[in-house]
Amino acid sequence: MASLKEVKQRIASVRSTQKITSAMKMVASAKLHKAQAAIGNMLPYQQRLHSILTNFLGDNKDASSPFVKVRTVKRVAIVVFSSNTSLCGGFNANVIRRLMGLLDEYKFLDKENILIFPVGKKVEDAVRKAGFKIGGNYQSMANKPSYQEAADLATDLMTRFLKGDIDKVELLYNHFKNTASQTLTRSIYLPIDLRKQVKVSSENLPDYIIEPDSDSLLEELLPKVLRIELYTALLDSNASEHGARTIAMQTATDNADGLLQDLTVMYNKSRQQAITNELLDIIGGSLS
Repeated sequence: MASLKEVKQRIASVRSTQKITSAMKMVASAKLHKAQAAIGNMLPYQQRLHSILTNFLGDNKDASSPFVKVRTVKRVAIVVFSSNTSLCGGFNANVIRRLMGLLDEYKFLDKENILIFPVGKKVEDAVRKAGFKIGGNYQSMANKPSYQEAADLATDLMTRFLKGDIDKVELLYNHFKNTASQTLTRSIYLPIDLRKQVKVSSENLPDYIIEPDSDSLLEELLPKVLRIELYTALLDSNASEHGARTIAMQTATDNADGLLQDLTVMYNKSRQQAITNELLDIIGGSLS
């Protein structure tokens, strides 16, 4: 059995760690409230706008856009979202594992034809280690979501797609459901998937009034929708990160509580045994 001094030192160490994890949990929880409000305000707007445009593109035969043209995939780009720091449970590990599975699906392409845009230091390190091409450094976006940075990345992707430098763009990120639940989500960013049309009844068919014409509308509006979609994925991932970190730090704090109880019992037993041994020595000395 460990000595009283050793047990006491372990108790002090666990208590110190518990204070740190408890403080980190409160910080993550505060950040989560802001991130949750941001994605809660943005997501319904983005989903509704996207559904209107896909329905319009799918139902209006006169409407066309280069962003909906499906091409044979010879070059692909993947935008994957993680965090810059750890201590958030399996948040980063799950994203990286899913990314490697996705890359296996594109193993028919050479590594030179797979371009990855890692948003977050953890996934960027994993991509570099795997030897894939990286489209840039986007760690600041993961640390503090910015619409302008997300819009710049979206513009870069759209430009590459229109030039034919890439034939397909996919997004991989964690979708925030609630504090305890984040769902890994994979979606096709480009070309726009018209199969995502929202089905409506014949009585509620949309009647679009277009000014000045369909092509002018799509030329102006589609890039904005694509920028908003990428920014929404960034906010979604950010909220998921803080949710995962809040749960991880709460779990660590609870585990510290359990460990402190066990160590306290061990300390009391050791102390009682030491007192008993001293009493036996005193009694034995008086009888001799």
